[in-house]
Parts: sequence; structure tokens; C-alpha cells
Amino acid sequence: MAFDSLTAFLAMGNYGAYVWSAYGISFVAIAVITLRSVLKGRKVRAELRQRYLRD
Repeated sequence: MAFDSLTAFLAMGNYGAYVWSAYGISFVAIAVITLRSVLKGRKVRAELRQRYLRD
């Protein structure tokens, strides 16, 4: 194993703050993009359903 303990793993040779913040920012960005896509898809489907029922 490359790390002797969980603390050493989280510290990653004093680069842990950069590594884990990059993971955190990436996770948040992907979650926001996914949520916005799902919400936009629902909105578009609702609008199309309304157009279909109107015509």
C-alpha cells in the first residue's frame, strides 16, 4: 500500500488540500450540470406536452 495510514492518505504528501478540493469542485460542478439538465428536460417535456394537447 502506498500510504501507511488514513491520515497520510488524506494529506497526500502535503498536497491533500489541492487534490481533495479539486475532487470537491469537480463533484459539485458535475452535480450542478446534471441537476440543471434534468430540470431543463422536465421543462421541455412539459412544454411539448402542452403544445401537443393544445393542437
